[in-house]
Amino acid sequence: MTILELCFPAGRYHATPWGRHVNEGAVEWPPSPWRLLRSLIATRHLKARTEVPEDVLSGLIIALASRLPHFQLPATTGSHTRHYMPYVEGSKEKTTKVFDTFLQLAPEDALLIAWEVELPEIQLEALRLLAERMGYFGRAESLVEARLRKDISAIQANAVPLAEDEPLPKRAELVRLLAPVSADAYTVWRADFIAANAPQEDTDGKKKPKTKKIKSPSVPEDLYTALHADTGDLQSVGWNLPPGSATVNYSRQIISPASQQRKTVSDDSARHTVARYQVVSKVAPRITQAVSVADRVHKALCKWSDQGQGRATVFTGKDEHGQPLPDHQHAHIFCEANGPRDAITHITVWARMGFDHAARLALRRLNKVWGHEGHDIRLVLIGIGDSGTFPDCQLLGASKVWRSLTPFVSTLHMKSYGDGRPKIDVMNGWQIGSAGHDLKRLLNKEDAAAGIRQEKQITLPNQRTLRSLQYQTSRPDGAGKRGNGDAGAFVIEFLEPRTGPLALGYGSHFGLGLFVPADHA
Repeated sequence: MTILELCFPAGRYHATPWGRHVNEGAVEWPPSPWRLLRSLIATRHLKARTEVPEDVLSGLIIALASRLPHFQLPATTGSHTRHYMPYVEGSKEKTTKVFDTFLQLAPEDALLIAWEVELPEIQLEALRLLAERMGYFGRAESLVEARLRKDISAIQANAVPLAEDEPLPKRAELVRLLAPVSADAYTVWRADFIAANAPQEDTDGKKKPKTKKIKSPSVPEDLYTALHADTGDLQSVGWNLPPGSATVNYSRQIISPASQQRKTVSDDSARHTVARYQVVSKVAPRITQAVSVADRVHKALCKWSDQGQGRATVFTGKDEHGQPLPDHQHAHIFCEANGPRDAITHITVWARMGFDHAARLALRRLNKVWGHEGHDIRLVLIGIGDSGTFPDCQLLGASKVWRSLTPFVSTLHMKSYGDGRPKIDVMNGWQIGSAGHDLKRLLNKEDAAAGIRQEKQITLPNQRTLRSLQYQTSRPDGAGKRGNGDAGAFVIEFLEPRTGPLALGYGSHFGLGLFVPADHA
């Protein structure tokens, strides 16, 4: 048996059933098998394209589609909000009233889903990875924490498939859900559908003259392809049900409503320290704009973390008295360019002090930041975890040799004598206050025995090179302790392997002074 667990940390589940309007106030509960499989597919394409091969995902989806799952539902309470949504009609802006109906449940309560299938280890590993990277389930407001449960072999199901001729049990209600058919059933249905929609021929073997050209609906090749169909495209061509799907009966036991008093979750004992995003914008910003992008991400996280009790300390960097936190333990925001060009592909938020509950909610709500000239930067949260959660993130690796990914900017002013000669530090040979001198000073402050050398250019992981002068080297609002702007690219060589991330100097919380292991560059 394969068992999946879903928890909703925000205490809300939003999902509109197929064929229903959002203003009807209907919530799909339990989640339809069709929605479950499509969520796994979407997660793979957005967050695990490299880790989960296409054939593995296809096999996983076909296997799960072969059986209808059973559900162990937690107690819930229906609720809704209503608001006026603006829209433009002609030259005027109007508003329309919208209802947002959802189920409220305790954040610690889990929804368990069980399939009577035994998956091979490679598919189980793929399912585990996809579940961990699933950021939301249902509508985008439904934040979710999912995981594969290998420690249990059965569930106490209270929502199970019901055959057409089977009577409804006592204290149960009938629910209709959208589910995929099996792969074999889809093949038979597709052949029948194509035959039924083929051009009609007259009895004498001649085709009837067409009075009106009608485009036949396209049918996906197989069930796996059918599950990729866009809902809007299906409805626009007149499908009343998606190809390869059917409505099935479920018997759902009547459960006492959950208490509407929500508990505040404070899981500070196991705080995560890393959140990683993928940039999915069609027009992604360049790595040279890292400090500007990080500044916008910082503003967005501060806003989303304010739940009426002030912004999260881990993002503001200040305690409850407004005093700066010591030891740079609050959030750093790093931009990476891991693609063939110099566009930002990933954004990583790292905080030594860890993320509390409010901070994690803010991290999950962040899906875009504004961009210049109308190109918003869209983000997809890959996951929240620790350094070991993201093995593909070079910033969190270990190495003796580190190379600049963004310029190091000195926090000091360069010193010179009255006649213009530079003041040299006799201990290391660097001009006092220069970028090299300040970098050496900060490394000595951390008791890190290391040698440094300056480079002419910054080398990206794809071997492209950029000059330091091409980067933005100051924050848009001018905040932070900064010298006269001396910046440069450096290579740091430690005596022992050093574990990242490594960011030093001015703007290090906003992506400047960032280093990557040289053996990855």
